[in-house]
Amino acid sequence: MIGLVLAAGAGRRLQPLTDDLPKTLLPVDGERTILDIALANLKRAGLDHVAVVTGFAAHRIDDRKRALERDHGVTLELVLNERAEKWNNAYSLWVAREHLNSGAILVNGDTVHPASVEETVLAARGPDIVLAADTEKALGEEEMKLHVTDGFMDRINKALEPSTARGEYIGVTLIEPTAAESLAAALEATWKRDPDLYYEDGYQEFADRGGRIGIAPIGRVEWVEVDDHGDLARAREVACRY
Repeated sequence: MIGLVLAAGAGRRLQPLTDDLPKTLLPVDGERTILDIALANLKRAGLDHVAVVTGFAAHRIDDRKRALERDHGVTLELVLNERAEKWNNAYSLWVAREHLNSGAILVNGDTVHPASVEETVLAARGPDIVLAADTEKALGEEEMKLHVTDGFMDRINKALEPSTARGEYIGVTLIEPTAAESLAAALEATWKRDPDLYYEDGYQEFADRGGRIGIAPIGRVEWVEVDDHGDLARAREVACRY
């Protein structure tokens, strides 16, 4: 099993900090970046090989590759998504489809969370795919909400009614090798239908085709998805605690 970090997006809501910098390289704890935290978490989970999907300002991650490998004791493979500034992340995950064959823990490159999240999805192995879920927080319109039936996800969408949702998907997924081919096919169908769709829409396609997606509640864990300057400030409050 390998680690897989999606870090191709432009992060326009964080400009001017991201004028020429992927948001995954924004510092959140001294010089420690969001990507540093992701790699440290994956290493703690026992994963020594990590693929990173790059896109916007990919050269900035290229330039740090050796230092990141040295600092975290991992081997990095950089996968370039040449359409990252035009298409959404369903295509980014599909670009990395060959790396799913060994199984992977997927981490969004803009999420700050402790390593306990990776440990939680590993402990929940069994279904083809396992999603880390925050089942504690109050849900609103912007959260990527999960609907669960008989223990498995059957809907994932921001538009779901909060009162019927089991929780929020936080951007960490365990993907078993047995799911690699069928998930790649679902992602391909998704981006071909609409290149602006998210990889979570690919998960929906996978489930609609009969794939089993479980959820792993993360408990009372502080985590932040960094989309704007307010999120970044919050991430800097949280990151120093782990």
